[in-house]
Amino acid sequence: MNWPPSVTLRGPHASLEPLHADHHDALCEAVRDGDLSQLWFTAVPSPAGMAAEIERRLGLQAAGSMRPFTVRDGAGRIVGMTTYMHIDAVHRRLEIGSTWTAASAQRTALNTQCKRLLLAHAFETLDCIAVEFRTHRLNTQSRRAIERLGAQLDGVLRAHMRMPGGSLRDTAVYSITAAEWPAVRQHLDWQLARPR
Repeated sequence: MNWPPSVTLRGPHASLEPLHADHHDALCEAVRDGDLSQLWFTAVPSPAGMAAEIERRLGLQAAGSMRPFTVRDGAGRIVGMTTYMHIDAVHRRLEIGSTWTAASAQRTALNTQCKRLLLAHAFETLDCIAVEFRTHRLNTQSRRAIERLGAQLDGVLRAHMRMPGGSLRDTAVYSITAAEWPAVRQHLDWQLARPR
C-alpha cells in the first residue's frame, strides 16, 4: 500500500516537497545555519552525514514507514526537513517528526505554515484519526512549539531511546485527534493571519 502517497504541499510561507538526493548541498547549507548538528537534545544530521541521512529517510520511505519532505521557505530556499513517520495505514495514524529548520527560519511563520499544511493533508485528505508529535522531554523550545499548535500531551515515555551521544531520552508524546482538528485549524489560520 502506497499510503500516504507522494505529494507536494504549498503555502505562502513554506512549501514541502518530496525529499530527493539532489537536495543534498542545499540541506548541508541549511544545517550549517545555526550549527544544528551540535544540539544535544535532538538528532540533526551534520553536513558530513547528510547523504547518509537522505539515504536512510528514502530507505524508510521505500519500506512504507516514512514520507520525507524537504522544506522550502516562501522565497524557495531550502531550509530543512520534516516527515510523516511511524505510518500506520490500517488505523490511519502517523507522526509528524524528524523535523529540523535552519536557525534563520526559526521563530517565523514557516514552522506554523508547515504544520498547517501537514495537518490539513493528514486530516482532510488522508482521513487520519490522529497525528502524533514526539520530542525530548527536556527540549522546551520544541515542546512549547508543539503546544502552540494545539496538541495535547499524551504522556512521557521514560528512558524511551538512546541519543547519538549515548544518553537516554525521555520522550514527550503529544497528539491532535480528528475531532480536535477544526479548532486547531482555526487557531493555526489565526496565527498565520497575524501581522509579524
